[in-house]
Amino acid sequence: MATIPQDYAERVYAGVLGKIIGVYVGRPFEGWPHERILAELGEIKYYVHEKLGKPLIVSDDDISGTFTFLRAMPDYGNTLALTAAQIGQTWLNYLIEERTVLWWGGMGNSTEHTAYLRLKAGIQAPESGSIALNGQVVAEQIGAQIFIDGWGMISPGDPEQAADLARRAASVSHDGVAIHGAQVIAAIEAQAFVEEDMEQLIDVGVSVIPADSLIRRLIDDLREWRAKYENWYDCFYRVVANYGYDKYGGNCHMVPNHALVIMALLYADDSFQRALTVVNTAGWDTDCNSGNVGCIMGIKNGLAGLDAGPDLRGPVADRMYLPTADGGRTVTDALHEAYEVVNIGRALAGQPPLAPKGGARFHFDLPGAVQGFQAEEGERGVARLENVAGHSESGLRSLAIRLHALADGRPARVWRETYPEFQPATGYRVVASPTLYPGQRLRARVSTDEHNSGPVEARLCVKAFGPDDVPTLIPGPKVELAPGVVQELGWTVEAPVGSPIAYVGLEIAAPKGTRGRVDGAVYLDWLTWDGVPDVAFAPPKHNGTRWVDAWVRACWSVVTGREHTYRLIQNEGVGLFIQGTREWGDYSVSARLTPHLAHSFGLAARVQGLRRYYALRLTQGSKAQLIRELDGTHVLAEAPFDWELYKSYALELQVRGPLLRGLVDGQEILAAEDGALTGGAIALLIDVGRLGCDDVRVGPLG
Repeated sequence: MATIPQDYAERVYAGVLGKIIGVYVGRPFEGWPHERILAELGEIKYYVHEKLGKPLIVSDDDISGTFTFLRAMPDYGNTLALTAAQIGQTWLNYLIEERTVLWWGGMGNSTEHTAYLRLKAGIQAPESGSIALNGQVVAEQIGAQIFIDGWGMISPGDPEQAADLARRAASVSHDGVAIHGAQVIAAIEAQAFVEEDMEQLIDVGVSVIPADSLIRRLIDDLREWRAKYENWYDCFYRVVANYGYDKYGGNCHMVPNHALVIMALLYADDSFQRALTVVNTAGWDTDCNSGNVGCIMGIKNGLAGLDAGPDLRGPVADRMYLPTADGGRTVTDALHEAYEVVNIGRALAGQPPLAPKGGARFHFDLPGAVQGFQAEEGERGVARLENVAGHSESGLRSLAIRLHALADGRPARVWRETYPEFQPATGYRVVASPTLYPGQRLRARVSTDEHNSGPVEARLCVKAFGPDDVPTLIPGPKVELAPGVVQELGWTVEAPVGSPIAYVGLEIAAPKGTRGRVDGAVYLDWLTWDGVPDVAFAPPKHNGTRWVDAWVRACWSVVTGREHTYRLIQNEGVGLFIQGTREWGDYSVSARLTPHLAHSFGLAARVQGLRRYYALRLTQGSKAQLIRELDGTHVLAEAPFDWELYKSYALELQVRGPLLRGLVDGQEILAAEDGALTGGAIALLIDVGRLGCDDVRVGPLG
């Protein structure tokens, strides 16, 4: 087992930030040739999204694939015995076909889509990604490299382990030189936790691949050119002449892009920004290459390296999307994902997990972290948000909300997204469920600076989609805070039926009748929520579509408002309609279901994707079953039950610890005990056919 470095968490956080910053810098002009970049944008030294009329924070396969496929580790017990086949199962569990993470370009055109179709057909990894099955051109594209950073970050100081894990992960979809390129990147990242010299890091990278490999020869050439040419442009022209796209076929081959990653590292001059400038100005697959370079430089130089030069962190504010079948984790942030990575690495090293501030969702406990919190647009009462040392009961840092001229009657608010208001018109889609629901207990610990010019009122609040899908403020109770006061706020969240909660926040106001204006600071130590939702998933009283969009659709079609609240249609196999988060543990889910055509239908609980859940289902052959779907379907209990088409059945599935109870029309008909899955979302389930669904509800047991 490798020794965990003392600054492991901070280095991983810097690596995650470097990855997403790199992607956000390169994404707006992905695929542009070098000449066009220079002509229209010049050297890339900062974000250019506004110049091109594009958003900064987007869903992107480089980010979502990197942090989704790594979930194979915790899903299979954080063991070094993890197999390529299990990583392939992770693909099938989290990817929604033709909707999430991948470029769904078709068989023989998109490497990852080709591998997915192999997996779906029952061909396990590594055969699913092999040259023998898919051909060399398809198997040697760039994807093995762009998804690999996590495997390096969970192997601090152990490049051999990183390379071995990278081989297994990459082989799900790739083969040949693509695997060698992925191993080099992962090994460099693992060693970057304990080594600062770039030449030494590249030595380690090439040590894990065959000496006679194409990737080794490419890197040797690049090092020779770096010694010969002071200007990176001259090196780039050698890359184009010897390893360009004209020599390596397919949509986006590993070799030319791997060359640009290594070139950027060699010409970085130990600067994060300089490395991104080189790799993005060079062109080709800019977001992919920039993401790998950003991750390596982030790990190597830490947070201080990210902060040297222009402010690349501020506009990002830690924000990222991971759209998968586990929709409650779509809206996330760099600090949260960093600790997910850290705790995998710690588990592999035999160390206990870290849970800052008692496991609070937002704890801000590493320098610069704001975890997606931003001041309300146009808000004048908040000067800025700033991560600062101190003002924490059990941690090291807090989020300072700097007040400026806070006037009576003009509250200031800071918000953090809990469900995406933004949906891209093109590119990778965002599928998501809210992370916060009515009935859950929202809590925060706040304090006021003793030097504040006056008292303030604070309260928790949310914004839920209201009329015409416009986020509407729903405030909690007010608490008055004098200067120098510490207070824990609490509120059981409320929202109208059918109104997904889009934001959670903190409102700060000057008390009524305040003379003058209040300046100073309020410190947010942590903010979190827990408990089981108590919510009916019914149509709202207003116009809009967000009430149905908040479900993750993993079935062929969903129709709303005709005959039933939801009409689920599935052409082949099992389709799921999913809502909720993995944190839900013990609860009851119920619905009135009407089969119009079905092999089987039912309710699922503790849903952790498409192939990890419990379900109560009624099946052909007149049976009721409790099942566990996990690496295959396992029947936990069954009983005879005659059901008919077009007849409605009130189903309820209760989960409490390892105990499962299935009820139909108020009568318990099945019970079982199984401890494999301890938490997860809910889902409606249909196996080939059409299912009407009404009165869908989740709530506390009893």
